[in-house]
Amino acid sequence: GGIIWHTQGSGKSILMIMLARWILANNPNARVLIVTDRNELDTQIESVMRNAGLVTSSEPSPRITSRNDLITKLEATTPHLLCALIHKFETTDLSGVTPNIKGDFYVLVDECHRTQGGKMNMQMKRWLPKAIFIGFSGTPLLKTEKATSVEVFGSYIHTYKYKQAVEDGIVLDLKYEARNVPQSITDKTQIDQYFEQKTQGLSLTQQHILKKRWATMEKLVSSKAPKERIIASILVDFDLKPRLNDGTGTAILVAGSVYDACEYYRLLQNTPLANKCGLITSYNPVATKQSTLADGSDEQYKYQTYTKYILKNNQKTEQYEEQQKKLFIKEPAKCKLLIVVYKLLTGFDAPSCTYLYLDKKIEDHNLFQAICRTNRLDGDDKEFGYIVDFKQMFEGIREAIAIYSSDELDTSDTTEPEDNNIKIKNYLEAGKQQLETTREQLKYLCEPVAEPKQSEQYIAYFCGVNEVDLQDKQLLRTKFYQAVASFMRAYANVVTNIQDTSFTIAEVDYIKQEIKHYADMLTAVKLAAAEELDTKPYEQDMRHLLNTYVDASTAEILGDLNDNSLYDLVIATGIQDAIDEKFCKKLTQKNVTEAILNNIQQILVSKQHQDPAYYAKISEKLVELTQQQRESAEDYQQFLADAEQLINNINKPTQDYKLPNILTGKPEAIVIYNNLASIDYENYSCPNNTQEKAELAVAIDMIILDNKQHGWLGDQAKERMLKKNLYEKLQDATATEALFSIIKQQSRYTE
Repeated sequence: GGIIWHTQGSGKSILMIMLARWILANNPNARVLIVTDRNELDTQIESVMRNAGLVTSSEPSPRITSRNDLITKLEATTPHLLCALIHKFETTDLSGVTPNIKGDFYVLVDECHRTQGGKMNMQMKRWLPKAIFIGFSGTPLLKTEKATSVEVFGSYIHTYKYKQAVEDGIVLDLKYEARNVPQSITDKTQIDQYFEQKTQGLSLTQQHILKKRWATMEKLVSSKAPKERIIASILVDFDLKPRLNDGTGTAILVAGSVYDACEYYRLLQNTPLANKCGLITSYNPVATKQSTLADGSDEQYKYQTYTKYILKNNQKTEQYEEQQKKLFIKEPAKCKLLIVVYKLLTGFDAPSCTYLYLDKKIEDHNLFQAICRTNRLDGDDKEFGYIVDFKQMFEGIREAIAIYSSDELDTSDTTEPEDNNIKIKNYLEAGKQQLETTREQLKYLCEPVAEPKQSEQYIAYFCGVNEVDLQDKQLLRTKFYQAVASFMRAYANVVTNIQDTSFTIAEVDYIKQEIKHYADMLTAVKLAAAEELDTKPYEQDMRHLLNTYVDASTAEILGDLNDNSLYDLVIATGIQDAIDEKFCKKLTQKNVTEAILNNIQQILVSKQHQDPAYYAKISEKLVELTQQQRESAEDYQQFLADAEQLINNINKPTQDYKLPNILTGKPEAIVIYNNLASIDYENYSCPNNTQEKAELAVAIDMIILDNKQHGWLGDQAKERMLKKNLYEKLQDATATEALFSIIKQQSRYTE
């Protein structure tokens, strides 16, 4: 036995289940009991068991429901896997008869720092005297707890510390900001000064947008109540900070009491977060009678908050909280902020959670676990977890983190002072370093681009000169997109307080010019490569950052790029208008021709499976057009006309050749007609006569429409029946398989 110490967020629950599975597989007499101390953890453990296949959907829950249930199962030979709360080891009788244990027990104790040394632990050891006990923890132990933990569970089996997890990319590093809210702002001049401070570095356009919403903010900022000023500060973050502003990131506000949490919730009802915040506390109004509450009391305020503002249509508190947690995790744009007191500060994993606002003094374990709510991975745009401290607890946070030393928590012979301790980074210090790092990484990535390093050179380097180059350089382009987005986010994280960094005004202006340049170059590369869909994760983020922190001229480049592809725009407006709108007159004629050819190629790749024979002909024409453009680039207008014709042929596959009248109005039959001559046959001869081939295509079309069952695509039994109907017509297995693969791509057949 012993202790497995793995830092917060590193997957201890998964490790426990995998260890249990290995034990059960290697010892036929083994029985594993997983012990936790909270109902949420017990539920989570069962969920992980089922996800890992250790408990199937047909098997009963391994959770122990009562003390008697625990005794009954300990005295039986099955089940081999159980999970129970430590509280099931009732301590009313510490000298009575113990259960008659069956099997070799391995007891895995989660969060062992909270369960060692007490009477429940003594009872557990009395009942299971021959068991092997393994304690799991991810919280720094108090000095008084270290000795007890080692005494109860043994020495460290393995340690995995926060610094290692950050370096391995398992969790994110943290940034800390101690924030003072404005004190007693009473006149408009002060409010305007506050606004200017909070919008430092924004463009005039963005400031104008924010000022439209400043009426609500003025009331909050000018209030003498601390909670209202804190809300004003948080609202600014939701307007300006990456992730918070676009609905991908969320935040938790920790209040000092249930009353404070209710007050925060009510105040937020008059802000843009009104319908996008939730309240999760230990309070439940079910057992309270309103008639017993004194007017104006704290208890009445809490009761009315829940009954008037939160619980609607006879909803239960538990239902409301589960709904809010689900939205917070799965649909962050619908629940951007959770207000809590004690709940959710331990054992709650929400990758979207990016900011933690502390308006409550927290100490030791609870403080460390709380700040780790923000360090879960959640895509490229989440680079740190942010701690905003309104209680000036930095020394407390440092103390909580420094409670254990690396040599005491290390099982190896080599120890370096503070090497494994967590370092909470200052916002601006770490932000400035991150800006410089991402800036250098981007410069290094773009160093091979030829001079003068404008759009033509960037396209040549990141796209190449032909289709093979375009495919080969796909990973390089993705790195470029990510690097530009990271550079912009790093700038956004420090720009509102840039006056407090060591950057000069000239350096800030130069960085903004670099952002504009890289945004222009990214737009050119993206358009030339026809990769708008591939860059959606970066485009939304960058569009906001450009609109917010640079100026309108650059923002226009990305701001004008709507969701329509060049292909769609050509069909809707013609090629010249599409070029004017899509390329914003930023590219040379050579760049435009390459971008158009790449766009057409991408469309063909996406459509060719729908009608292989037809799109093979279109591909041949694209090759001809590409060759003509490269051999004779003088006639730019003729190239545009030919390209527009090719795009229209892709959009309307019937317009470039004459079809038999019998196929009129039957697009799926036309696809079958196009491909009948190109598929392989073993025992069947495809008609050479155009009319006969068209009649066969129509007959096959009718067979599919008459015999297809609802939901047949993907249902093996229904697919076999439909394929059988097709085979009866063709009497050829090879042809049936080939044609059926095309039939499965037609949307009308699969409706």
